[in-house]
Amino acid sequence: MNPLFFIRFRSLSDTSASPFKQKNRRLVKMNLRFNLLPVILFLLDNGVSGVISDVVSVSVMEGDSVTLYTGVQTDQQEDIKWYFSDIRIAQVSGDLSYICTDVQCNEGTERFRDRLKLDHQTGSLTMTNISNTDSGLYELKIISSSSSSDKIFSVTVNGVSADEEEVNEGESVTLDPGVTKSPNDVMTWYFNDILIAEITGDQCNERFRDRLKLDHQTGSLNITNTRTTDSGLYKLQISIISSSFSISRVKRFNVTVTRGVYIIQSFCAFSFEELLCCFDR
Repeated sequence: MNPLFFIRFRSLSDTSASPFKQKNRRLVKMNLRFNLLPVILFLLDNGVSGVISDVVSVSVMEGDSVTLYTGVQTDQQEDIKWYFSDIRIAQVSGDLSYICTDVQCNEGTERFRDRLKLDHQTGSLTMTNISNTDSGLYELKIISSSSSSDKIFSVTVNGVSADEEEVNEGESVTLDPGVTKSPNDVMTWYFNDILIAEITGDQCNERFRDRLKLDHQTGSLNITNTRTTDSGLYKLQISIISSSFSISRVKRFNVTVTRGVYIIQSFCAFSFEELLCCFDR
């Protein structure tokens, strides 16, 4: 029975037809519905129950870490597989009897070189220190005893470089990450790998002694009355969390505080006799 016949038949409904013809058409439609039902059930029972792939867009910066969520628990599935450019890069079985990432899944394939981490409880995939060659489509296949589903993550990696800031001693400098903080984002500032401020506004290091101001909307950090000892590498770690993925991002700022140059002029007075004495020598 061709379902197209049913669709076409519905489009030929004619309200001007006699009551008898309309009744017959209604009976034919009901029969078609009942005849199609077993076909649909047969398809569902024979594995044609895969969910049409969703596409999740993920934009990251070079050096970020990103986690792609499965949204399931491993022990409730038979297999969870990850593919990049149609190459299997990670897999975990429901009973944890088989687990692999990167080269373990395909010998000779070392694109990620120990940068992949697979969550054994959920099958979620984490990529660390991401580079522009990691841009592309990541396909997630979830297979259970009764169904299968696919999900596509479109990952775009953008280039990034450290910002350079140079100020004179005593001036103020603002380190602006150029982002707007979302409610779930977590922002933490480090100076030479030492924690100095969190988005809560707490100052965690005595070096600056109330000279830091943190903008809770943008995460930008203002340093007042700068000193030469404030020169160094400042890093802002941003944790971006959504329902489908999470990103750990680090923005870097190289700050140089220069000391002011002072010119001191001195004047000396000599008598005429002292000058003559100098020339005689």
